[in-house]
Amino acid sequence: MDLLTQGLLGATMAQSGAKQQETRMATGIGFLAGIAADIDILIQSENDPLLNIEFHRHFTHSLFFVPLGALVVALLLWPFLRKRLPFARLYLFAFLGYCLSGVLDAFTSYGTHLLWPLSDERVALSIISVLDPAFTMILLIGGMVAYRKYSHNAARVGLMFAAVYLSFGWMQLQRAETVAESLIAERGHQAEQLLVKPTLANLLLWRLVYEYEGKLYVDAIRVGLFSEPRIYPGESIEKFVMERDLSALPASSVLAQDIARFSHFSAGLLAIRPEQPNVLVDVRYSNLPMTLAPLWGIEIDSEQPDQHAKYMLYRDSSSATREKFITLLLGEHLLD
Repeated sequence: MDLLTQGLLGATMAQSGAKQQETRMATGIGFLAGIAADIDILIQSENDPLLNIEFHRHFTHSLFFVPLGALVVALLLWPFLRKRLPFARLYLFAFLGYCLSGVLDAFTSYGTHLLWPLSDERVALSIISVLDPAFTMILLIGGMVAYRKYSHNAARVGLMFAAVYLSFGWMQLQRAETVAESLIAERGHQAEQLLVKPTLANLLLWRLVYEYEGKLYVDAIRVGLFSEPRIYPGESIEKFVMERDLSALPASSVLAQDIARFSHFSAGLLAIRPEQPNVLVDVRYSNLPMTLAPLWGIEIDSEQPDQHAKYMLYRDSSSATREKFITLLLGEHLLD
């Protein structure tokens, strides 16, 4: 998730294990430890544009890296805090702050290498958006009360409410998946691959992506709290198949390896952008949940197989897109 939420989770976790007089120091240590895992965002290369998305949320987010990550944070802070806090307590707060960084990212649809090096799979539970103001506010309130009142109990209550919110996200996911399965059955399709994920900053509007007979279908599903689910039918596109669409590309080439890396990052849900035949897009994400307008993709040149693919962003923040998104979020009728 975003850095602020990661830091707040780390701060609240550290507060929950602090003694009364340690609460404020634990807050700062936990906040820094909570964002420390995202240091991997600095891993990038001008010559290899995909290196950043490949290693962001990678080994630093693994459960097995937590003890070492916490130790690094504690060692960096030790020169500043050695007169105020025993190293064992400093390490405890750093550990508590760091330990759920990867877990929180695994709750999103973006995913993280939670079990690396045992598994290279990106764990993505898709029960919360990568940015969710309600979840952030729960942690912020719990952390602020704990800081002001020197109370680890306030932090624990905040964490409890955060867990309840995540449980609500899981329940919403189950509801959205049930609607998705009914929709797919009504169409006479059988999903060979299925993804249901929350859209940005809410747990009401969901994006459905599924594969059937070589095509990818996208739809929007709104599951309100006190209303019947609503479906906004979307679009479909041919799924990208390397052996068919780029059969002449040598498997050992740099470009072929880049496509394989991007496919792994995108859970195999790739398609050629119709208006740009030289661009492969990640169908999981779009500016609107029922469209194929991508958020990102890679630009490829099959004539230069030994050149790296270019990573491209296509975010659309226009007022028309925002208004349409709000219409979907409110469950209103969508005008063409």
